[in-house]
Amino acid sequence: MIADLKQIKAGDLNVSYFESGPIDGVPVILLHGFPYDIHSYLEVVPVLSNARCRVIVPYLRGFGKTSFLAKKTLRSGQQAALGYDLLNLMNSIKIEKTILAGYDWGGRAACVVAALYPERCLGLISCNGYNIQDIKNSSKPSNPNTEQKLWYQYFFHSERGRLALINKRHDFIKYLWQTWSPSWDFNYEIYGLSKNSFDNSDFVDVVVHSYKHRFGIVAGDPKFNLIEKDLSKQPTISVPSITIDGETDGVSGLSNITKIKQKFSSHVRHQILPNTGHNVPQEDPKNFSKAVLELAFVN
Repeated sequence: MIADLKQIKAGDLNVSYFESGPIDGVPVILLHGFPYDIHSYLEVVPVLSNARCRVIVPYLRGFGKTSFLAKKTLRSGQQAALGYDLLNLMNSIKIEKTILAGYDWGGRAACVVAALYPERCLGLISCNGYNIQDIKNSSKPSNPNTEQKLWYQYFFHSERGRLALINKRHDFIKYLWQTWSPSWDFNYEIYGLSKNSFDNSDFVDVVVHSYKHRFGIVAGDPKFNLIEKDLSKQPTISVPSITIDGETDGVSGLSNITKIKQKFSSHVRHQILPNTGHNVPQEDPKNFSKAVLELAFVN
């Protein structure tokens, strides 16, 4: 997959992405999370391509060979920036409407676009349910079990955490993979496929800003203020949506079904995948692919 990457200028970024499938196929954009990369979709892409989908798999800002066009641009990791990047990528590739599918940061970008620009979305596959952050209420504590799982977010608020990302990056990432997906038996070879993606020169700045912004510790990029204002209203997602949880997800846990019913007005179904953790498409590519195809060929 790495050898066939494309580059395109889109918004603030020169986006690095992989493309597969017929140019006239049903467009599908697959979005990875933190701390992962496009190899989460290594086994999903051929299934979708063979079903005549046009598949686009971009590296998010701060990952892989995706780079910022200007030095002065804030290396923001806020949710509005992720949604903005996705929308600009669609415009640059000239994709008017697409299936959006993702998890973690990528799932958040997909939810942002699906919520605010439903006319651009044919359908949504969202792992971990409703992924739009409620930043204005981020200071409200949760239960102890949930707070314990978020240790890494609080860690990245500190200088100690930033230095850990600089000096012990791969040790921490592998630990997150292990604890977030306890039933996923990944090996050195699998990690090696993604390893270089985290050596992007903007990786640390984007990650630290993301985890500080979501708790209101730092300001976002001012150009995203209007988008963040709209997201603060926790908008309903009106496009046809399938939500997925990994049963053994060690960070997000299982979704709040009541919230899913409230926030997805065209919800198709919710699925819990056994022996699957946080990185759903790489751990269970078969069921993830089936969900995408269900929406892509609903008619």
